[in-house]
Amino acid sequence: MATNFLMHEKIWFDKFKYDDAERRYYEQMNGPVCSPSCQQENGASTILRDIARARENIQKSLAGSASGTSSAGPSGDQNELVVRIAHLETENQNLRSVVTDLQLAISRLETRLSVLEKASTSHHPPRAPHTQYVTPMKKVEPFPAPSKKVELPAASLPRQAESPAAEEEEDDDIDLFGSDDEEEDQAAAKVREERLRQYAEKKSKKPGLIAKSSILLDVKPWDDETDMAKMEECVRTIQMDGLVWGASKLVPVGYGIKKLQIQCVVEDDKVGTDILEEEITKFEDYVQSVDIAAFNKI
Repeated sequence: MATNFLMHEKIWFDKFKYDDAERRYYEQMNGPVCSPSCQQENGASTILRDIARARENIQKSLAGSASGTSSAGPSGDQNELVVRIAHLETENQNLRSVVTDLQLAISRLETRLSVLEKASTSHHPPRAPHTQYVTPMKKVEPFPAPSKKVELPAASLPRQAESPAAEEEEDDDIDLFGSDDEEEDQAAAKVREERLRQYAEKKSKKPGLIAKSSILLDVKPWDDETDMAKMEECVRTIQMDGLVWGASKLVPVGYGIKKLQIQCVVEDDKVGTDILEEEITKFEDYVQSVDIAAFNKI
């Protein structure tokens, strides 16, 4: 029973034969299999060979890079230096040209300044020092000294009688008080007074400046059902001497309520803000309050 079972079972009983044949084949191909110690030596030798090869490769690469830098380095540096030197030379030439242009401009400005200074000194001579002028004194003629009478002999008596009459005539010719000048002064004074009177009359006829002010009023209604057109009409019915109504508009306040902003010009001496507020608040059916939004002098 057991043999029959094994007969039907698929078991590889000849596997060792095939393993031996495979080992012999590989030994023929690669040589006999060494012992573990031999395998270790072969592995070490292969590692050493690999290290030696790596060293050779590194040395070759270092030698090649050194030769390349020695051959290409100096020429590259020289080329870079040549380029830099050429660039510096061009910059130096540009700077020199700029400096020469600046020197020329400065020299031109100096020449122009010297010319302007000479022209100004020639047109405007130096001013003389300020001197204080003294009004010359009027020459006062000395009064004639009283003449002493000299007694002469009897032959000279007629001449003495004639001399008092001649002196009286001379005194009549000389007017010590200047009556003509007084008449001229009186006429000039009259003319001056007449002109002053005419000027005062003209000045009194000219109207004086009237002080005016521009006022912007905020007229607020009771609620949103107030007739704003009727309220503006009532406000404009207020008429006073020195009051002129201007433009107006409706400005929203909130909750559908609008206020009336109205402009007016008043004369300060005739119309005041208190009077305006009192007159506008008389329309109690439409107006709740009046505020002054802006007040400007004209």
